[in-house]
Amino acid sequence: MGHDHSHGSHSHGTAPERRLVVALGITATVLVAEVAGAALTRSLALLTDAAHMLTDTAGLALAVMATRLATRPADERRTWGFRRAEVISAQWQAAILLAVGVYALIDGVQRLLEPPHVPSGALLVFGVIGLAGNLASLAVLLAHRDVNLNLRAAFLEVANDALGSVAVIVSAILIGALGWLRADAVAAMVIAVLIIPRTLALLRYSTVVLLEWSPKGLDLAEVRRHLLEIDHVLEVHDLHASVIATGLPVLSAHVVVEEECFRTGHAPLLLDALQSCVAGHFPVSVEHSTFQLEPPGHRDHEDMPGV
Repeated sequence: MGHDHSHGSHSHGTAPERRLVVALGITATVLVAEVAGAALTRSLALLTDAAHMLTDTAGLALAVMATRLATRPADERRTWGFRRAEVISAQWQAAILLAVGVYALIDGVQRLLEPPHVPSGALLVFGVIGLAGNLASLAVLLAHRDVNLNLRAAFLEVANDALGSVAVIVSAILIGALGWLRADAVAAMVIAVLIIPRTLALLRYSTVVLLEWSPKGLDLAEVRRHLLEIDHVLEVHDLHASVIATGLPVLSAHVVVEEECFRTGHAPLLLDALQSCVAGHFPVSVEHSTFQLEPPGHRDHEDMPGV
């Protein structure tokens, strides 16, 4: 006996999408300016920041696409719709950013040994342009940065890029005031150091979601213990929990109950008790749960015993 507990649409509306589109326009404009600046100044820091801006632009474009896909309704083939598009988008953004960070570290070490001449004045101008654009994008995304993983990734990229622009500005000042040409390579490496740790964290989280690991904060042993405390429940097996997308944890289990529950009509009440338990007793509230109620001995007929 199974029961699917649905709580309506999980669409986040169009406000996040509009903000992503505005941020995309700002970021693409700054990207063009920084590419021109990197070609003009031959600055590794500005080139790294421009590469970061390129991934920002591509990432925001993917984020807009993923947001639109996530609002499409489910159908018989795509039973969860395109909700997981946000996770795939975030993973691609993280992978690209990681590649940029590693490149900046390697090229930065080479430039420390043989620093090229970089015009500090032009570098400063383009650094300020980049920072202004990043701050504008951050202001647009700020209110919705925690709506889902996709928007969190976009906000994180722009925030890191803002710090990168600060590093470019500082390197331009050091080159102009002290003539320290290695400041450009150091700034590029600083940007890489800012990118890599946060990128790895985002990559890990998106991978966890795609591998359908249990949601962070949900202890399945504790869930099993609570379910077994419900009257008439004898055993819980094939207990699984995962995250479909941000804010959508799901759980399923086979629950062995006393035989009399099927004869007395108590099964529906028991089902409500099970679903109320997982929806209200734990740090992660699971409002979409599926339970299969079984009589004693039914597990002996199942082909593959679960956890």
